[in-house]
Amino acid sequence: MSNKNLLLLLVLVFQSLLSIAQNMGIIKGRIYDPISNEPVPFANVVLQNTTIGATSDENGNYEIGNLKPGLYNLQCSFVGYKPYTTFEIQVSNARAAIIDIPLSPNAETLKEVVIQAKPFARTEESPLSLRNIGVNEIKRNPGGNRDISKAIQSLPGVATTGSFRNDILIRGGAPSENRFFIDGIEIPTINHFATQGSSGGPVGIINVDFVSEVDFYSGAFPATRGNSLSSVFDFKFKEGNPDRLTFNGIVGATDIGATLDGPIGKKTNFIFSARRSYLQFLFAALQLPILPTYNDFQFKVKHKINDKNSITFLGIGAIDNFKLNTDIGTEAKTAEDSLSVEANKLLLENLPINNQWNYTIGAKYTNFRKNSYTNVVLSRSHLNNRAYKYRNNIENGELLFDYVSEEIENKLRVEDVIRYKNDVKLTYGAGLDLVTYTNSTFQKVPVADSIFTIDYTNKLNLVKYGAFAQLSKSFFNNKLATSVGIRADGSSYSKEMSNPLEQISPRLSLSYAVSPIISLNFNTGMYYQLPAYTILGYKEGNELVNKNNGVRYTRCNHIVGGIELNTKRNSRITVEGYYKQYSHYPFSIQKGISLANLGADFGVIGNEQINSTSEGRTYGMEVLVQQKLFKGFYGIVSYTLGWSQFKETNGDYAPSAWDARHIISLTGGKKLGKNWELGARFRFSSGLPFTPFDRETTALIPIWNANNTGIPDYSRLNDERGQAFHGLDFRIDKKWFFKRWNLNLFLDVQNAYGFKSQGQALLNTVRDAAGSPIVNPADPTRYLLKELPNENGTTIPSIGIIVEL
Repeated sequence: MSNKNLLLLLVLVFQSLLSIAQNMGIIKGRIYDPISNEPVPFANVVLQNTTIGATSDENGNYEIGNLKPGLYNLQCSFVGYKPYTTFEIQVSNARAAIIDIPLSPNAETLKEVVIQAKPFARTEESPLSLRNIGVNEIKRNPGGNRDISKAIQSLPGVATTGSFRNDILIRGGAPSENRFFIDGIEIPTINHFATQGSSGGPVGIINVDFVSEVDFYSGAFPATRGNSLSSVFDFKFKEGNPDRLTFNGIVGATDIGATLDGPIGKKTNFIFSARRSYLQFLFAALQLPILPTYNDFQFKVKHKINDKNSITFLGIGAIDNFKLNTDIGTEAKTAEDSLSVEANKLLLENLPINNQWNYTIGAKYTNFRKNSYTNVVLSRSHLNNRAYKYRNNIENGELLFDYVSEEIENKLRVEDVIRYKNDVKLTYGAGLDLVTYTNSTFQKVPVADSIFTIDYTNKLNLVKYGAFAQLSKSFFNNKLATSVGIRADGSSYSKEMSNPLEQISPRLSLSYAVSPIISLNFNTGMYYQLPAYTILGYKEGNELVNKNNGVRYTRCNHIVGGIELNTKRNSRITVEGYYKQYSHYPFSIQKGISLANLGADFGVIGNEQINSTSEGRTYGMEVLVQQKLFKGFYGIVSYTLGWSQFKETNGDYAPSAWDARHIISLTGGKKLGKNWELGARFRFSSGLPFTPFDRETTALIPIWNANNTGIPDYSRLNDERGQAFHGLDFRIDKKWFFKRWNLNLFLDVQNAYGFKSQGQALLNTVRDAAGSPIVNPADPTRYLLKELPNENGTTIPSIGIIVEL
């Protein structure tokens, strides 16, 4: 083939790829009763603010075709059923948007039927403190990098510890107080490089391309969800495309990933994804002291046995490696970067090497009947965590820290949901967990002015069990919605925990509709959480010392009240006040502080002597103004005023480490012409409290040699407060919709104007020319110390490419 003909062929191929097709977008799906799975025939489905729509057939199926690519809101209604709205459905020419719609019967009898779908998620069990987050809200969130943990920072009551971590602090609670579920299967770990004994980490594991929506509870937890004190996340994964094989690929600034989904025969579909980071190359080029690498994998397979029975298989896992960049340059070329070089040296001396992997696999079988259904959920989760540290990073030299731990949970839960006449719903069930926890620890720990060596190996087996029930009913033509629930949990770990009647967890929700658009809402409940396995499995002298210390379930009492105003333009205004009272919280005997102050750093929480004597409280108010997509605009304005306090050893309340007094978030965006979209978020947060260092103890030669970092002076717990943080994030998206594929380019910038907040200053030893610590000439038992500035806040641009086939 001549060069001329080859060039002509390439031009023709390029033109065919870039030729934008006619409007070929399709929205289709099935309308069904969520309790019986029966189809709802002849229901009306309409694109919001248009006359374009369809009617479901006798099998509940509907299809709306010939749509221009873009985002649409879909409204569904039928006489005798509660109307339903689905927001921000992405339509393209490349693939049909599959949207199944649940329509629940409405017991209210009206002489005149007025169709008005409420755009925001509410249930009788959780009439407040529940936020529903759509997948497009996560994807386009400015500064969020497609991570759910960052996307929820726009909501009220949510505080964070820093831009480089995903620690979720809900209404003044610690990161360890949150629970996560995917399609009803509990997922203990949702972050890479997770802090064991807590829940945070720097990067989320969950692939947002799997997610259809997320229900985020900051209170009013349903009885089916236990072992949480501050929040519950219910992720709903989408199903694979039933028509044909489709592909989604993304190349971002930090990782590359691919998602594949499609049918396996007529009754089965699947979705699978894999992702790998290349942060280690970027960090090496930037001469940073750490080289992290993460990988994750997830899948879902849905098999429809028949119209009344189905089974879902689900899996999610991660492999994380954290190495030190010991080849980093250690000489300052200019006076300006001398502090950076010194900080890098300090990090290299202090940070351990960490390798971690985890997975959860599970299956959910669902059986539908006329007015009820049953879920049987079986799952297994496994976390393996290894961390070690040698002095001066010399392998096989003096070992300072060596930690190997595994957490294995095998879970079974059965739940039944029954709908009776007059809009009465009963949910009940029980669960059983078989747990294996292993730990091998060698660590040199500073105690007072000396070093205490922890050296033990342990294997702990225990059984957890629980039962729950919740009854919901509406009165006065659905004006008053009520729900009462109860659950009881126990564990074979100790006598204090074995009796479920000692952990009775009642809850009550009330909601009264003052008018069609205004409601008053209330919830109160008592919630329990089992201490972390790191606490339960800690040993000294071949004894489970925390068992002997009488450690028990942590309890938290909630009271929440609020008012909600909904408008006809997909917007709402809510005001909520909350009060949470903690008791039996884990308390560190060695440090003399509540563990409520820990959990937002790399490492392990709870691997020490603990008792259950700590008490605390959090309280405050939240204001939310939210606009769902309406005529191309969306936005959230939220403000939180809150206090988080725990008792000191003298019995007085003091601010906890999560006492973020004021939090303001302004998020908004606009869909522009030619498939451009612009979004921005401004966030302000008061500085978090911190504990000053004990310079005298830190300077002791054995103490510094074992830790290479400052020792907190817990006699002055949280006496100082960091600088307030504020920052602007923005995101620009441009999409192209072609005949058989879509292309999305985006620019996401975190901390656009580069604000830097001053954190707690770091302590380091004064060094000689060879880099060795200098002994204090006035006190030969101590090193000379100095402070290094600790700035937080970096402008982080991210450019990404997303291809859908």
